[in-house]
Amino acid sequence: MKLLITGGSGFIGSNLIRQLLASTEHHILNLDKLSYAANPLSLADLAAHPRYQFAQVDLAAPNTTAALTDHFAQFCPDAVIHLAAETHVDRSIDAPAAFIASNVSGTFALLHAARTHFDQLGGAARERFRVLHVSTDEVYGSLAPDAPAATETQPYAPRSPYSASKAASDHLARAWAHTYALPVIVSTCSNNYGPYQFPEKLIPLALLKALRGEPIPLYGTGENRRNWLYVADHIDALLRLLEHGQVGQTYHIGSDSDLPNLALIRQLCALLDALHPRRDGQPHAAQIRFVADRPGHDFRYALDTTKLRRELGWRPRHDLTTGLRKTVHWYLENTAWWQPLLTHNAPLQRLGAPKN
Repeated sequence: MKLLITGGSGFIGSNLIRQLLASTEHHILNLDKLSYAANPLSLADLAAHPRYQFAQVDLAAPNTTAALTDHFAQFCPDAVIHLAAETHVDRSIDAPAAFIASNVSGTFALLHAARTHFDQLGGAARERFRVLHVSTDEVYGSLAPDAPAATETQPYAPRSPYSASKAASDHLARAWAHTYALPVIVSTCSNNYGPYQFPEKLIPLALLKALRGEPIPLYGTGENRRNWLYVADHIDALLRLLEHGQVGQTYHIGSDSDLPNLALIRQLCALLDALHPRRDGQPHAAQIRFVADRPGHDFRYALDTTKLRRELGWRPRHDLTTGLRKTVHWYLENTAWWQPLLTHNAPLQRLGAPKN
């Protein structure tokens, strides 16, 4: 199978490409604009792989339509996995325009090119073509503490510039499926974590702050709840959806690891105490500091994954303890990957701060 993957140099994309090249015979074309969060080192050792191609493409650029059409025509993919997106809520508070451009306009450009390609296919190639559009649990907005987890039919209620831009991209994907019969599948996932994650997100940020002996910031009181999904489990679900998912359907991908952010970071600190203790013998949790909350901070996200588990037999293979341990080991062993990011991009600085 030939897969066109957008955003393949980012966190989920680089893990996906690594797994595909290691365990399948798929040929891959990675289209990525190489934004600040896409580290070329994530796939540098695979650059010469015979089944891997890369092209630097900004889906939101003015000339993207022609460039995308050419890439589709030359590569002739059997399927598309659309991961490219701006994803950090704090950055969306400070600079929402980039999120509208990438997540809305970029998704439109991709769907347009995919439709042009699909309309030219016939026979078996047309039957097997798929577009897998990857979304986020944040499109449902904040859930009450005792509310049931969101199902695939729950109305959207995005409340940040990021989640609103992702909701818009989801609506575009479904509109292209309904209006143009483009064979789209939408997946919605909870918070991912694992190797190669840019250190602006909570787990790698807290991990690197702890390693550097700096305060570990937690918004508000740390009681906001999230569901945590190890990236390899997410990838397993995506590949199963690509092969067995029903066209026109939405599927939730999540885990059983649902807990407050404070409890998560305390568990991470306890792992660090065991694997990389502080020189002064103090626990890493002593570095936790509560800071002013993010504006409009959603309290809780939760996804009901019954549909995916029932129809496709998928289950996550990692619980939070196992996934966190693997993640900590990876960051401890791969300082050459993350150290240059801190030097050049300063991702550990606070963004999206409240305005007085």
